Amino acid sequence: MAPLLLQLAVLGAALAAAALVLISIVAFTTATKMPALHRHEEEKFFLNAKGQKETLPSIWDSPTKQLSVVVPSYNEEKRLPVMMDEALSYLEKRQKRDPAFTYEVIVVDDGSKDQTSKVAFKYCQKYGSDKVRVITLVKNRGKGGAIRMGIFSSRGEKILMADADGATKFPDVEKLEKGLNDLQPWPRSYFRTLLMYGFHFLVWFLCVKGIRDTQCGFKLFTREAASRTFSSLHVERWAFDVELLYIAQFFKIPIAEIAVNWTEIEGSKLVPFWSWLQMGKDLLFIRLRYLTGAWRLEQTRKMN
Repeated sequence: MAPLLLQLAVLGAALAAAALVLISIVAFTTATKMPALHRHEEEKFFLNAKGQKETLPSIWDSPTKQLSVVVPSYNEEKRLPVMMDEALSYLEKRQKRDPAFTYEVIVVDDGSKDQTSKVAFKYCQKYGSDKVRVITLVKNRGKGGAIRMGIFSSRGEKILMADADGATKFPDVEKLEKGLNDLQPWPRSYFRTLLMYGFHFLVWFLCVKGIRDTQCGFKLFTREAASRTFSSLHVERWAFDVELLYIAQFFKIPIAEIAVNWTEIEGSKLVPFWSWLQMGKDLLFIRLRYLTGAWRLEQTRKMN
């Protein structure tokens, strides 16, 4: 009996090794090059409050605002107004308290099929295009691609990515700015939490150590860190956060994780089981593609 079990164990190990080699080959051969920041002609401009075209700035320009807020939006005509009302109310009050504070909000419509751009443009007309800008992408790029486009068109010294659903209370940006100590994130639904723990284990095991919630849609970057990490990003869809943090850790960019007020908002684009399954596959491929050299990062000086 013992020899039979030993043979089965050896066979199982051999099959597992063969499967890993096969997956590694698939990951390597299907790896795509880092997507260039290609802009369609219509994506090189934004409309000012008068409806006139103006050329978008570049992340490589010197910053002219203290804070840029990038809001990726896909079919968010219903949820976007709640988030924008809260964000702009806070930003306007903060500017009144501190006239030296300057900001911009960049809504990136990721090829929506609804009226997201029109809804967002109303805020541009109300607050002016120096404070609110709308970038409408010709086709859907994925959340990571939309954020990348917004960040590369921003003017802020610090750049905040914020989800359009308003799940995070916007005044909590001050917690990020002050760099408070890391605390437990607020609870999510039981099923979502169960899936998240499994996903976090895969993240920890395969890619990123020391980050408890990689998928939080409320992240603040310095301009330098944003340009370096997003310039090296390959993944443009749901798992982009993980590669982004992997890149940051590779370049030894300091990362702080702090607690914010978070509320689960209906209307998420994630399909719980299948989305996490897809992200699990993406995590494995991210790890294997860097491990096999299909994707490479060039070491540079330490950044803030």
